Amino acid sequence: MPRRKRSPTDDHVYHVLNRGVRRLVLFETPSDYLAFERVLMQAVQRAGTRVLAYCAMPNHWHLIVWPTNVNELSRFMQWLTCTHAQRWHAHRGTAGTGAVYQGRYKAIPVKSDHHLLTVCRYVERNPVRAGLTSSAVAWRWSSLWRRCNYCHEGLLSEWPLPIPADWPERIDQPQTDAELEALRWAVRRSAPFGDTSWRTRMAQRLGLDPAFPPCGRPRRTDREGSLVG
Repeated sequence: MPRRKRSPTDDHVYHVLNRGVRRLVLFETPSDYLAFERVLMQAVQRAGTRVLAYCAMPNHWHLIVWPTNVNELSRFMQWLTCTHAQRWHAHRGTAGTGAVYQGRYKAIPVKSDHHLLTVCRYVERNPVRAGLTSSAVAWRWSSLWRRCNYCHEGLLSEWPLPIPADWPERIDQPQTDAELEALRWAVRRSAPFGDTSWRTRMAQRLGLDPAFPPCGRPRRTDREGSLVG
């Protein structure tokens, strides 16, 4: 059988995120977080999609995934979100009362260089920025906690570049205004996150607006800014 021709957007890392509809609290108790992690593990086993990082927060979650192609990403995310929503309703006896998620997930292509480190750092630092913990490694519901506690096998995959030796310490340091504004802009536009030439090429391939973020001092929404609340 001839090998399938690869799409120009195959084999890219994606920053994927979604949140509860109308800021619905998705995770109220440890069992809620554990249920989500079980669904995530099952989705990985079904699709074989590589998960590089994740963080679950009370009303939203972030994933950094590395599928072999965009069709795999779509299947993986559809099963993950649909299954989690069904089980969430079943646990609460609220089936038929409406959506759990605010809509379709966002998936932002990320260049596998220092831009990937920036996004992974943002994702794993999320609970610190939200004031839920003083140290990211203490947040139980994240890939950082799993790696540091040696329980990542079966869920997390190797990164396409080395993880810095001082990674936990880096995550506890605030990110710059410029990094956060670039991340926020990419999420708002669902735009690729990388250097100028890579981002332009990816935007053209995906049919997205390749325009760049506005110049000037970024808006501040809290101590570091926020992508999703």
